[in-house]
Amino acid sequence: MADKKQIGKISHFFDKASVAVLDLEGTLKVGDKILIEMGDGSNFEMDVDSMQIEHEQIKVAKKGQSVGLKTPEPVKGHAKVYKV
Repeated sequence: MADKKQIGKISHFFDKASVAVLDLEGTLKVGDKILIEMGDGSNFEMDVDSMQIEHEQIKVAKKGQSVGLKTPEPVKGHAKVYKV
């Protein structure tokens, strides 16, 4: 996994909905694969199937935006997110 680029950080996680809020430092598109690193060894990769901003479905998000992502497992706030 030599070619990973940090795309942002998790700022919040909603347990009931299993949705993470990702503050972007770059562009992210539906279909991208990301790696979420929580710093305690419990990292995982996932495909971005959908993203939302203010409950609106979007296909592309840009640097400076915060998006909601449904995650297959809980994530921690301040986890680093990489595009892989």
